[in-house]
Amino acid sequence: MTGAAPFPRIELLAALPVLGTDDVLAVPVGERAALPGWLTGPAPVVSPELLTGALADTGNTGRAGAITNVPIAGRRPRSVVAVGAGAGTLPELRRYVAVCVRRAQTLAQHGATRLVLPLDGAAGPAGHAEVRAAVESAVLAGYRFRNSSSRPPRRLATVTVVAAAAPEVQAAVPAGTVTAGAVAWARDLVNTPPNVKDPAWLAEQARVRLGALPHVTVTVLGPDELAVGGFGGVLAVGGGSASPPCVVVATYRPPSAGPAHPVLVGKGITFDTGGLSIKTTAGMRHMQTDMAGGVAVLAAVDAAARLELPVAVTAVVPAAENAVSGSAYRPADVVRHVGGRTTEVRSTDAEGRLVLADGLAYARLELGATVLVDVATLTGAMKQALGARTGGLYASADGLADALSAAGAAVGEALWRLPLAQEYTDLLDSPVADANNAPGNPGGTTAALFLQPFAGDLPWAHLDIAGPARSGSDHAETVKGGTGFGTRTLLRWLEDGAPGEADPMGRDR
Repeated sequence: MTGAAPFPRIELLAALPVLGTDDVLAVPVGERAALPGWLTGPAPVVSPELLTGALADTGNTGRAGAITNVPIAGRRPRSVVAVGAGAGTLPELRRYVAVCVRRAQTLAQHGATRLVLPLDGAAGPAGHAEVRAAVESAVLAGYRFRNSSSRPPRRLATVTVVAAAAPEVQAAVPAGTVTAGAVAWARDLVNTPPNVKDPAWLAEQARVRLGALPHVTVTVLGPDELAVGGFGGVLAVGGGSASPPCVVVATYRPPSAGPAHPVLVGKGITFDTGGLSIKTTAGMRHMQTDMAGGVAVLAAVDAAARLELPVAVTAVVPAAENAVSGSAYRPADVVRHVGGRTTEVRSTDAEGRLVLADGLAYARLELGATVLVDVATLTGAMKQALGARTGGLYASADGLADALSAAGAAVGEALWRLPLAQEYTDLLDSPVADANNAPGNPGGTTAALFLQPFAGDLPWAHLDIAGPARSGSDHAETVKGGTGFGTRTLLRWLEDGAPGEADPMGRDR
């Protein structure tokens, strides 16, 4: 079976511990090669002169992520690594931590067991946000997906975060650990090979992990329930596979929750061949990641429940395999969605919007949603427009767009808002249905316009994460493969109270 390598234990100390021969000490280097004050005390852990010379020799002036390995006589600690922390902003802090963890993991192969990671000097006095960001980065930068049949690499046992923080900041450690654990779970699900995962497998993962949490219920709608409920999009997309489609509904509703009920809808295509509008081999190569939006919304509910947030939230994940067979849906088919709206199929490779349409309509009509956010690896156009590290954001309400953008910025997940340009609506016209599913360019915008009617009059946002859902290489906290992008944005938005929904007077807030 597959899974993530074990996480190191994270601890928070107010001062540097006594260093041993199995320790790696990180030294944050500020702008203009500024060194932290604890290096210049009466008994410095490392000679400032030695460190200054090593920085000069390697040209390390403190740019975030720049790294210098410092030779240490006597091997106590085993190794010292000086890493640029820049001006100490949160993004620079995350990069500092990620680089330190990657280097320490390399040294773990040679016997290192602990990374001592000072924050003071990297971001000034450390508060809750800094410590939580450091904890998240420490876990996520060290994440590796592996097959248990292979010999696991040696891992760090402990990351000791050192910060002169107030006692209440201690809560940042479990919060960061829970958040990173949810993202890592999302990465595991995305990275699992397609011969292992199918819609039933995804539903079972949600049942096992979420169903055991307090105040969480998990319901799975199978083919019969989907037929009765009018999920024509999900049934069409999943009709060509030997693995039947389903819809996973996971609700967290604590006693302290108010009347607001945000619903998160995530695309859960466990593998996408393109259907009869078949992809090329190269285009199919990474299509096990096409359910990244679905696992992001499940992971956000997981973290919300573990953090005991005082807000009700539901994740809806339409799960299907888009396969090729005699029962596959065809171009020219007309499908009827939840609520009765119809779509003319012009491309079976534009399947994500068909399942999201059902999910959005179901959330609005049956679940009592007060605000809707959908997340999907939806269009190649978005990756071309924004690259591989930024998600696209469309929204019907400015307050919701602003809140999600702010949440993404706070957690290091970049979003760029794009206009819901109504002048392209005519491209959706169909002579036989309410809309067609392949209206053409601009592809990201027309996909969003296709989805908008299914949200009705509710505040609605659409996150197209086709670019950042999967990474081709390691960078900052991200590792090659599934990234879990979107999980932390949604969680931060929920922690802030899910702002942006309409108030009783109908105004955005």
